[in-house]
Parts: sequence; structure tokens; C-alpha cells
Amino acid sequence: MGAKEKLIERFKKLPKDFTFEESLSLLGYFGYIRHNKGATSGSRIRFKNEETGQYIDIHRPHPGSIMKAWMMKAIYQHLKNNGLI
Repeated sequence: MGAKEKLIERFKKLPKDFTFEESLSLLGYFGYIRHNKGATSGSRIRFKNEETGQYIDIHRPHPGSIMKAWMMKAIYQHLKNNGLI
């Protein structure tokens, strides 16, 4: 099992210590790229899947880098609804 598969399996368990950086890698594996929302977007970051045209907005956690449980569930549901996991 490669790094991509390991990260996806880890994410599916919705761990409490999943980092923002891991989230960026995960979305990248599924073809999502950062889509700049401008200087006023704050901690919200938009990603677009160029293949499907789907968008997902995630919040950059602060002050740390551990993702919030509600954000993890939202990402999971988005990926599941789009048939990616």
C-alpha cells in the first residue's frame, strides 16, 4: 500500500489528529487544486476539482494545524457524495 492509499485509509477513520497539511495532500490526490478566493476570504480556502468542476471550501484551523471534527466530516461527505471514496 502506497502513501496515497495509507492517507486515504487514515482519513476514512476520521482521526482526531488529522492535520491541515494532510488535508491538502488528500484533496490533491483527488484532483483538487487551490482556487484563490481573494484577500478577504480569511481562513476559508476554496478548492476546485478541474475534472469534475466541483468546489469544496475548507477552513484553515488556527491557531494549530489539527482539523476540526466538523470540517473532517464535511470533507468526507463531499468526497463520498462525489464518488471519490
